[in-house]
Amino acid sequence: MLLGDIANIKDDFEETDRLALFNGKPAVILDIFRVGDQTPISVSNSVKKRIKLLKEEVSPHIGIEIFDDRADIYRQRLELMIKNGSMGAFLVLFLLGMFLELKLAFWVMLGIPISFLGAFIFMPELGLSLNMVSMFAMIMALGILVDDAIVVGENIYNLHENGMPLIDAAIQGTREVAVPISFSILTNIAAMLPLAFLPGIMGKILWMLPAVVCLAFIVSWIESIFILPSHIGHQSEKPKKGINLYFHSIQQKFSRFFMNAVKNIYGPFLAAALKQRYSILLISIAIFALFFAFVRSGRMGFELFPKIESDFAYAYAKLPYGSNFSKTKKVEEILRSSAEKLIKQSKHPELFLGIFSDIGKNGSHTLEMRLYLAAPAIRKKILGENGSTQKIVNDWRKITGEIPGVETLLFQADRGGPGGGSSLTVELKHKNMDILRSAGEDLAYELSKFPIVKDIDDGFQPGKKQYDFKITEKGEVMGVTPSYIAKILRDSYEGAEAIRQQRGRNEIKIKIKLLEDERISENDLKKLIIKTPSGAETPLRELTQIIEGRAYTEITRRNGKRTIQVTADVIPRYKTTEVINTMENDILPELKKKYPGLEYSFEGMQADSRDMFGKLTVFIPILLLFIYIMLAVPFKSYIQPLIIMVSIPMGFVGAVIGHFIMGYNLSMMSIIGILALSGVVVNDAIVLLDFANRKRSEGLPPIRSDTFFWNSAFSPYTSDYTYYFWWPCSDDI
Repeated sequence: MLLGDIANIKDDFEETDRLALFNGKPAVILDIFRVGDQTPISVSNSVKKRIKLLKEEVSPHIGIEIFDDRADIYRQRLELMIKNGSMGAFLVLFLLGMFLELKLAFWVMLGIPISFLGAFIFMPELGLSLNMVSMFAMIMALGILVDDAIVVGENIYNLHENGMPLIDAAIQGTREVAVPISFSILTNIAAMLPLAFLPGIMGKILWMLPAVVCLAFIVSWIESIFILPSHIGHQSEKPKKGINLYFHSIQQKFSRFFMNAVKNIYGPFLAAALKQRYSILLISIAIFALFFAFVRSGRMGFELFPKIESDFAYAYAKLPYGSNFSKTKKVEEILRSSAEKLIKQSKHPELFLGIFSDIGKNGSHTLEMRLYLAAPAIRKKILGENGSTQKIVNDWRKITGEIPGVETLLFQADRGGPGGGSSLTVELKHKNMDILRSAGEDLAYELSKFPIVKDIDDGFQPGKKQYDFKITEKGEVMGVTPSYIAKILRDSYEGAEAIRQQRGRNEIKIKIKLLEDERISENDLKKLIIKTPSGAETPLRELTQIIEGRAYTEITRRNGKRTIQVTADVIPRYKTTEVINTMENDILPELKKKYPGLEYSFEGMQADSRDMFGKLTVFIPILLLFIYIMLAVPFKSYIQPLIIMVSIPMGFVGAVIGHFIMGYNLSMMSIIGILALSGVVVNDAIVLLDFANRKRSEGLPPIRSDTFFWNSAFSPYTSDYTYYFWWPCSDDI
């Protein structure tokens, strides 16, 4: 008798509850990463070349496509840095040329590429590469680097205009501003350093930002103090002729016109403001207090990280633990059908690149699906606001509706990245699991009453269904033991390995197990015939007592108490604070009364916010004290540094106004930006106070010193040029 006469023999892959589909067809996704010093663009180009060859080798029925090429994002950021740097440089060169000489403006602008090239030299020594964060740091530094060079160039220009030879003007002009420039750069560096000590994943990423910016600052410092004066001082002083004389005359006319306007319009206004300086101070304090109170009230809206939409719509479904693969496959078909209906309703199928499904990634009861989309610019051009990922996700959710038998169904437009995930997470703690389950259900029900709260999960997982086997008296008499039963069940369902064979380079396992249709139902299990050690054949139900129960897949405790997490997504996300305030005032106190001993805390993004703010409350006072000490050294005063640092709260007011104008909500990234640029806003004040002190030492009274400075140095002032550098970047970063 042959083995094939008593058994079904099948040469196949190992059974698995994992399946990936693309547009309903079996698929495999490969993630390709660099392993050495390759750049993202070189890896992308190599993969594209290899795919081109593969398409010629494989069957035409096999499709090979590229999705989510991160090199495109890298390339876009690199192009953005070059484009906006060039555009900003042109704007600053043009504006400087209107106030100063064109040659001088050129030498000032040359400091920017010199600073970057110098930073590139030292970046490898700190383990830094040209990546998304470092390029963002360079874009951020573009407008700041030009500040010190402008101050040096403007001072040299003024001395030369007053009759001093260029070489002497370069030496004298640099000496006069070397100290304020040096401490201005030091305050910029000090303001950036706290970013290197932020906690969590973002801290491990963002430390590169201050490292790159500080390197560029240091090189820019050296260039503006030593190299720039040399370039300017050795220019030819021959009389201008021809076209140079023509452009110089135009520049001089504009400069005289502008400075006359400053003296005749702004000068009297400044003099009047200085006479009412105490009133102006009180008004400034009132404005700062008003804006600070408004931000603290939560009315402005806050989100930990700005929500950045993905280039795909994401859906996640979770069935009860233990659900077989076929049930999850049916849910996949429902979700895919609703996605196809969405594509059809859009009337622009070219904007949807495909549907990828991953069944069983985290167990046979789970499903992930991605609806890949065209680039945001293309979608926005064709569909307008209806082309946003969030709008597509909302429509997909609406078309799908509720799916029977699904415990959790989530739709996300921002899958991945620091801004992804649920915007609201409440952790409930109690010793009694039944109370914890009821409290989670009640809290989820209360959250469902908010029209802006979606994708609510009560956090309770009943666990995977399981059977416990207890040996009966009959089983003990027949010599059956728990380990004996366990081995037979494992061999019957998972297979008993009989032998291994070598087939080419692969080792093939030969397993013996029950037929698939004999191990799919509970009844099959109970009727399973067991051959006892004595040789008798008896049904499993007579040898064991079968007890149905559940095995929790995850048990979490905090301080000895069981915990569950109730999660939800608030749309729009910046209103999460409003939902939290309502929960703390109304919902959660009532929940604690109903379930004595219940404790709660806000985790997830809220915990990250607490951690971030906890660090910032330590860093900010230290930062301000450090800036104060550095300013006290050159000015030899305890009062003048405080006068300079008044610029910082007014810079905060300007940042809040900017959020309103641009339609942004306050976020952790904007707070980090305000903190980092607090060193920039004091630059103007440092130069002003240093100039005023020098004029006072020459005999001018304090008010006349300030007025004289602004009337003589209004045009090329540094903050304006910082704005002109960053303005082209505002719509692209």
